[in-house]
Amino acid sequence: MSASLPSPVRPVNFKIGNERLIKVLPGASARLGGLLRKQGRAEHGALRVAVVGGGCSGLQYKMDLVDGPADRDIMVESGGVRVVIDPKSALFVSGSELDYSEDLQQGGFKVSNPNAIVTCSCGESFAA
Repeated sequence: MSASLPSPVRPVNFKIGNERLIKVLPGASARLGGLLRKQGRAEHGALRVAVVGGGCSGLQYKMDLVDGPADRDIMVESGGVRVVIDPKSALFVSGSELDYSEDLQQGGFKVSNPNAIVTCSCGESFAA
């Protein structure tokens, strides 16, 4: 009977960024921290912010809770939480602020992006 050794864990190669890339405001920090704790990811978890094609203005944000950074990601610690962004998306979100609103109609996580030259009326997509 033979046993196989578990494959070695490969280290993740990521960069550390700062709040000049993205700043998490207090409302978003509190909400995000609560979500990460609820999922048992408080210690290493992060919010992944990506910019993908789509929406009525051409680009839109995609946000997911993840276990930590992936290869080539940029990780920013802001407001006591971590945000990870891939290098391509970082070009579009640089200088942005992430907030959270409890508003019934326009509530949720919102990105204030100084690079957006056009935004749609729903606030979910942009052009840069």
